[in-house]
Order: sequence, then C-alpha cells, then structure tokens
Amino acid sequence: MQERTINILMTGGGAPGAAGIIDCLKKEKSFNIYVVDADSEAIGKYLGHQFKKVPKAYDSDFIDEMLSICSENKIDVILPLVTKELLPLALRRKEFETLGTKLLCSSFSSLQIANNKSRLYEFLQWRGLKVPEFRVTETIQQFKEAVKELGYPEKQVCFKPSVSNGSRGFRILCENINELDLLFNHKPNTTLLSLENAVRILSSGLFPELLVSEFLPGEEYSVDCLANLGESILIIPRLRNKMINGISVQGEVKEEKSIISYCQKIIKDLQLHGNIGIQVKQSIDGTFLILEINPRVQGTISANYGAGINMPVLAIKKELNLPIEPEEMKVKWGTKFSRHWSEVFY
Repeated sequence: MQERTINILMTGGGAPGAAGIIDCLKKEKSFNIYVVDADSEAIGKYLGHQFKKVPKAYDSDFIDEMLSICSENKIDVILPLVTKELLPLALRRKEFETLGTKLLCSSFSSLQIANNKSRLYEFLQWRGLKVPEFRVTETIQQFKEAVKELGYPEKQVCFKPSVSNGSRGFRILCENINELDLLFNHKPNTTLLSLENAVRILSSGLFPELLVSEFLPGEEYSVDCLANLGESILIIPRLRNKMINGISVQGEVKEEKSIISYCQKIIKDLQLHGNIGIQVKQSIDGTFLILEINPRVQGTISANYGAGINMPVLAIKKELNLPIEPEEMKVKWGTKFSRHWSEVFY
C-alpha cells in the first residue's frame, strides 16, 4: 500500500534557516513541501517542491491568501518560520482547521506573551521563575533611572525593544568603548553603546517600550524544544560557540539538565506548542536565565539532525498523530556542528 502524501506549507522561504529546515523536511519522503515567502526570489523557491509569493504578514490579504493556498492544495500542516505571521495566523486558526489544515504554533494568548519580551519577563516572574533583573521603560527618564537602578556603570546593563525580531535593537551599555578600535578592527555590527549615545539616539524620535536588564556574561544556549500544549516532548540545548549577526554558525549539542528543567517549566507555564526556541544565558552566579523565546521553528534547528534528531519532522508527525519510532527520539549528546554558505544555481 502506497504511503499517503503529507502536504506541508512552510512560510518564510527566504529566512536564513529555511534551506536547512527544507532539507530536514525532505528526509521524510511522504512530505510534499509548499514554500511561500513575500519575496518572489526567496531561496526556498528553488529548494521546496512548490513555491508561491504571498503578501507580508500584516497585509490585509495575507490570511485570505494563505487560506486559499491551503484549500487549493489540501495542506495538512502549516509550519511558520516568520515571527510576525504567528499572531495573525493563530487569530484565525479555526478557519484553517475547517479546511483540514493544522497550524503548528501556540495559541494566540500564549503568543501574545511570548512575542513581547517585557510581558514575558513579567509573566515568568509572577509564576515564580527566575529571570534576569529587569525594568520596563516607556520614557527616556524611566530609561535613565532603570539603568542606574540596575547598577550601571559598576554592573553591565543591556536593553532591547519589548517587541523585535532577532537581535534588532539590542545593545549593551559600555562606558569604556574604544571607538577607533571598533572602526578599524571590527566589522560594523557591534552591540556596544555608551549611555550618552544611547540617550541621544533614543531621544531623537518616538521612544519605544524597552526591556532594560542586567547583562548576563556567561555561556549562551539556544534551546530547541518540541512541545504539545504545555507538555515537553523533547528539549535539546545547543551551546552557541560562534555567532554571526545573531545566528549560530558553530556549536555543540549538550545535555545541560538545569537548562532542560528550566525550559520545561517555561513551556508548561506558557502552554507552548510545536517547535519552540528558547534562548538562555549564564548569569554571573552561574545560573542559566532566559533571554527570549522564539515561539516557532528556529533557523538553526537543522543542526540537531547531526545529533540524530529531525525536529521539524517530529513536530509534524506529533501534530498529525503519525507514528514516531523510538530511535527518532534518541539524542547523540556531544555532537558539534559548523554551518557554512552554500549556493543554488538557476
């Protein structure tokens, strides 16, 4: 008997991690991969089985176009890669389910918290979970007071917008910056910024809500999680040995049990679902604390394939109640990885 085809719609075909995720999905021969992106020349166009250009996430016709694609192509599961798409999709989940399409992401209420860094810290603190010391600021005066209260300049302090993608808007305050050294010996992607310059820049326009927090100086992990309505199915911490523009390019899969336990509590309290990314970093006392949540498939999730785990495939199998073999869940702890550029010719 021929195995039935599973139709997967993956968004964000131009995302940095799209190629690796498509490669993971292709390992399952029964998967037919429809790729969509707002860019007509997204790399995923040349890697998936079908491709279609769609509106951007907050365009008024984005969801209607997605519903049309799902209806026409009998899509079984939507796998979103773009953070901005999550809330619009989750808000109209029932319309997709009416078509027989599963949406592989958390509930609208969970996403509202997870996608807002300030609300996330407040929620987890209220639930009794340890988070970095922080303040939420809405004015330049509150910002300056928060920086002082957090112990700056004796202690390092960082800030980021409550709502942002990737490392956009993230800066570490530092008074002893050698700007000449930065200019000539470093690429123009530093996160260091003096308080004086931060105040000047933030005063030049509409002040955004900022999360101001203690800077965590230790090791950083990106944690790939598979969750089912708040239940942790699989949690894999990845040590981030080297990053370029916030993207892991070298690391190691490590069984850090304190991180696994911490993330299990976060997933339960937020009732997260599907593929989830949690960023944690070590505080000055050695405790791993949350930086942020990516409530979707992370770009470097494909690195786990080298450790024996195909997490995008596992998430889809779990969502569709397809059988999962025991060996599919066995992690080869200690696996190291490096990522590199590759080309597609067309």
